[in-house]
Amino acid sequence: MSPGTQASPSEAAAAMAAGARLEAMRRRVRLSRVAVWTVIAAGPIALCVAVASTPTTVAAAPAAKPTAVRTAPSPADPGGYAQVFIGAWLRSDANDETSAQARLAQSMAPDVELPAPAAGAQSAPQSVTTVRSAQRGTGAWSVTVAAQYADGRLRYYAVPVASDRTGSSFTVTGAPGVVAGPARAAVPKSSYGVSVPEGDLSSAIGQFLGAYLTGAGEVDRYLAPGVKLAAVSPAPYTALAVQEVSAVEETAAAEQVPADGTTVRVLASVEARDRAGRWPLAYELTLTARSGRWEVASLESGTAQEGGGR
Repeated sequence: MSPGTQASPSEAAAAMAAGARLEAMRRRVRLSRVAVWTVIAAGPIALCVAVASTPTTVAAAPAAKPTAVRTAPSPADPGGYAQVFIGAWLRSDANDETSAQARLAQSMAPDVELPAPAAGAQSAPQSVTTVRSAQRGTGAWSVTVAAQYADGRLRYYAVPVASDRTGSSFTVTGAPGVVAGPARAAVPKSSYGVSVPEGDLSSAIGQFLGAYLTGAGEVDRYLAPGVKLAAVSPAPYTALAVQEVSAVEETAAAEQVPADGTTVRVLASVEARDRAGRWPLAYELTLTARSGRWEVASLESGTAQEGGGR
């Protein structure tokens, strides 16, 4: 062999090592085939054991990072601030700027002039109530305040108010203006369209409300199982009479108490009496039939709660 074709000792060693690795791989493949066929011949159970014994590496999924949710703070309503201002402003007098009401009005609205009522005039309102607040822009509000007078007059004032970013500070920015009151909203048709005649249902309602408002008997005896409701205490009235009962369901007008579990929703108009006079009241109730009688399941106008023993 010529010198150009002779392999160096290092190249020969590398070739021998590669051949050894190839032979080892062939032996592993043959052994694996023999093992598989052996397992198959031994039956399904051995195959399952072989599979189960094979180590399996499961990569844990990275824990999801909590997402921060940012909510914009709702602006504080300056309705109460405007109400206090109007009360003080209407009770103050430009001729007496040292009075408590005048000082209060000026501290809330430094740039607003005080009114100057005529001598002897009774211009102070009996009560002042916030009607609505409307945000006009960032930090700018218009608050409508109603002032009721002893002679029956009712005036509405629009008060401009400014607030800071946090809604913790307010200032009346200008003189109030007298405006028209809110328009009367259209009333949707009542869902209580079924007239309920005198009978078991109206009687049960009268007995329950009598116990609830006058203390005539225990309220519990008129309640459905699981319903809790405390009577008004102390009892505000001495007598009560049912004037009219209307219902949503036609079943409420039946002459006899229907099957157990039947539920009706009713609106009861009643007249309550005390030493000061008589008072027309109305209550929305849900009643359920059980064992031939009507029981109160909820009082929408009150605080009835389901659940628990009674």
